[in-house]
Amino acid sequence: MPDVSTLRRLLLVGTSAIALSLGAAACDQGTTTNDRAAPSETTQGAEVAKQSESERLHAFFDAAYQETIDRSPMRQAYLGIKTEDYGRWDDLSQEHAEEDHRINQRYLAELAEFDYDALNAADQLSYRLFKAQTQRAVDGYKWRHYSYPVNQMFGWQSSIPSFLINIHRITSVSDAEHYISRLNGVGELADEIITRMKASEKAGVVPPQFVFPRVIEASQNVISGAPFDESDAKSPIYEDFNNKINALDVTDEEKEQLLSRANDALVKVVAPAYERMIAEMERQQKIATTDDGAWKFPDGGAYYEAQLKNYTTTDLTPQEVHQIGLDNVARIHEEMREIMKTVNFDGDLAAFFEYMRADDQFYYDNTDEGRERYLAEATHLIDVMRTRLPEVFGIFPKADMVVKKVEAFRERSAGKAFYQTPALDGSRPGTYYANLYNMRDMPTYQMEALAYHEGIPGHHMQLAIAQELDDVPMFQKMSRFTAYTEGWGLYTEFLPKEMGFYEDPYSDFGRLAMELWRACRLVVDTGMHSKKWTREQAIDYLKENTPNSEGDIIKSIERYIVMPGQATAYMIGKEKILELREAAKAKLGNSFSLSDYHDEVLKDGPVPLDILEEKIDAWVERVQQAG
Repeated sequence: MPDVSTLRRLLLVGTSAIALSLGAAACDQGTTTNDRAAPSETTQGAEVAKQSESERLHAFFDAAYQETIDRSPMRQAYLGIKTEDYGRWDDLSQEHAEEDHRINQRYLAELAEFDYDALNAADQLSYRLFKAQTQRAVDGYKWRHYSYPVNQMFGWQSSIPSFLINIHRITSVSDAEHYISRLNGVGELADEIITRMKASEKAGVVPPQFVFPRVIEASQNVISGAPFDESDAKSPIYEDFNNKINALDVTDEEKEQLLSRANDALVKVVAPAYERMIAEMERQQKIATTDDGAWKFPDGGAYYEAQLKNYTTTDLTPQEVHQIGLDNVARIHEEMREIMKTVNFDGDLAAFFEYMRADDQFYYDNTDEGRERYLAEATHLIDVMRTRLPEVFGIFPKADMVVKKVEAFRERSAGKAFYQTPALDGSRPGTYYANLYNMRDMPTYQMEALAYHEGIPGHHMQLAIAQELDDVPMFQKMSRFTAYTEGWGLYTEFLPKEMGFYEDPYSDFGRLAMELWRACRLVVDTGMHSKKWTREQAIDYLKENTPNSEGDIIKSIERYIVMPGQATAYMIGKEKILELREAAKAKLGNSFSLSDYHDEVLKDGPVPLDILEEKIDAWVERVQQAG
């Protein structure tokens, strides 16, 4: 992606670019290479008008996307863009949120002025995607105070150090000065976070009790070690800055000056900021309850239904989602019993679950050596899969992908595994993060499926390809629809089974165990947020119905509590992708190509499930007509 100044120049010369494009199109139409008659002036005029509308639409998309990026210094950094805002945090104020809302309403009004029928199929798809995600933002404004600004999964207390360590690159003295500027900005940011916490409290939204010990501990970890105390260890942020500065080609004197300024910012700004956030967390902890579901919020039922619609991109009700979960749990249990027969296990499914939880053969040592072994083997699994991709894909990502363990400062609260997209400029590869804090939560029998989901052919194939698409508006490349994204991840756990992977029956059990986990999510998420299940009821359900460890279960249930609806998207999305594939196969017979199907799913970037179905139906029709 070009830098911001280049994009602005492109927008300024948009009229000239359109004229050049139209001229080329007219020349092409004026030359015939077969016996068809040349188009009439009327047809040419219609084509010019059609292209003009498309060009106008793309200019609108570019301008809207750039305006959005300009309003988020942090998003710029995630994309690998460095501007004069590189030293700033996002504005979390209510005034900024209100302005975002007005901008999104303006986008919808401006979009409605385009002639949809004058657009080609690709631009009609882009139009619908822009409308869908903008309408989602407008509708979501009503619930802006219904999230928890601090929580154990993605709260600001961990996002600040994570952003500085993983996203803020330092390749020059200017970058280092921007890093220090961000350190000095943590004070104002913390005050905005506290304001948001109080606004959520006023709206009747306070995190449940279990959240507070975790976020307080995580906050204290950020301001522990040098330069905050006399211990030998460095704090995570200071160690990161030190390492990045030492890699610069500058004099020792310049390094010392930069380190001294960072030290001052950490001690005088960051530490007091975190102490203020901790004080607010401790205050809210005293009023928090043990009610965990979204039902406890004012109008909580409507909020949860909105969350389900947002994450699944369907109109499924909580009861329907709950039943889909129960049905899939029963199916997967039966498939697991077949594996029990294969390995000659003597006992029932519950006994087999306990065997998989407890037997040491399925876990690496909880040591640095065990963690390194896990990372090495996960990397090997992905490398082997790379060699087989041409069998089932026609398009591939250019960006590289690496496997890393979750950093120590956030590993106790972070999820089991996740994927971070590569930087657009190629400066940062895609990353599969494995949380190896407790190796008993990372059984080796699930390693294969987890690597395929987070890495290849899962999120890296999908999200890196989306970022690299040609002739697609930037907003579309960067769109996210959870049912599509996570549904693809779960689908790509299943796909390798068809390719001959999971040769070890225990590894195949691991694949089923992960699918079972997603099916159970439908049950416990709707159970807690709609049916008023307690946290303990949900934990017990997973203990009885999955082989996962108690630590894994507790951490996951606590994740679902602070992210209502999100966990339902995986199974709903996977079921739809597989359903569409099987329907296409039935219609096309010998004309069906698995590689072409996957390319059709991926070639336009993330989309809602209803639009995905329309895309696949149109592809099937094209194949039928061509045959």
